[in-house]
Amino acid sequence: MKRLALGVAVVAAAAGGVGWTIARRLTAPVGPRRFDLTVHGIEQDDDGHLIVLDRTDQTTADGIYNLWFEHGGWAQLSTEVHDRGPILLARRITGTSPGLAPKAGDRASWSGIYHATPHEARLNSRSITITTPAGHCPAWRIDGDPSTWAIHIHGLGSTRAGTLRGVPAATDLGYTSLVVTYRNTEEGPHVGTGRSTLGHTETADVDEAIGYAVRRGARQIVLFGWSMGAAIALQLADRPRHDGLIAALVLDSPVLDWSEVIKTNCARGGLPAVVGYLAVPWLSIRPLARLAGLPRSIPLRSFDWTARTADLSTPTLILHGVQDDSVPIQLSQALRDARPELVELEAFDAAHTLSWNTDPDRWQATVTSWLRARVSR
Repeated sequence: MKRLALGVAVVAAAAGGVGWTIARRLTAPVGPRRFDLTVHGIEQDDDGHLIVLDRTDQTTADGIYNLWFEHGGWAQLSTEVHDRGPILLARRITGTSPGLAPKAGDRASWSGIYHATPHEARLNSRSITITTPAGHCPAWRIDGDPSTWAIHIHGLGSTRAGTLRGVPAATDLGYTSLVVTYRNTEEGPHVGTGRSTLGHTETADVDEAIGYAVRRGARQIVLFGWSMGAAIALQLADRPRHDGLIAALVLDSPVLDWSEVIKTNCARGGLPAVVGYLAVPWLSIRPLARLAGLPRSIPLRSFDWTARTADLSTPTLILHGVQDDSVPIQLSQALRDARPELVELEAFDAAHTLSWNTDPDRWQATVTSWLRARVSR
């Protein structure tokens, strides 16, 4: 019996250690971008320049993307893929940051973040600061109709530049847009240990952006949320004080249940999916959350919209890729099936938050037509 008890204790300790590790990695402070691609050459033809890269699942993907370079600058790539043998390919460069001259040997990072600034997305903006409980959060403001605003919320580990893919849809509709940041991100204020709380404390920062818009004449607001930014948008729409104010949600690759998302990412990393459940106590139970480095526990149940379908009251458009191996599209399908009168789902042949990249015209047309039918002006 002693041996059995000892064995159980060892297994419990090991399981606890795995859960702690997963929780720590999920909430880790923002780290530097990984430059894991090598430029193998630059080619020139009658149509311009092509860049030769390693052949990977990312570099072969359909759509338009961006390369960010270790020494600074970026290069936008077209959807053209040219074969250069079993391990290499070439993609056409359609635009670069000023002064960039990529060359063989450069290190680069593949990204769906297509525009670095509003100016590069051909948007007239001004930089502002929103005062939040965490401190001063920088934001971009793109002016339009002062009575209808769109607030664009990026996801975990991303930056506000990623949401610029969705701003032209709001601009075409005449909305004023706020492209926001929040605590413990690359651009937002650093608080405590710098760890993410998966949208829990971050929601308070974005809520101040709503207050900013209301004080400047907003009578209705559309929230655009990407991945974890969608989880924040859903929390905001659920707050009673915003009844009648938040007119619609546009959610790309939304996190609708953190427990399932954690399981999915464990499976992607080669672990049994069920191991993901071991992280839940370290996130949601206060003493354990403290040991994991979090400022407080995270109420994961409030982020489970597959269980809270009856609580959803805001018209919602979801755009989600069928190849998403980070946030499974099945969660979005379940929400749509439970609330078809309120939720519309548009599926793309894309990975996580890359639906716009695979078909920007379709993404834009879907969003603008859906919003025209649901948000009065």
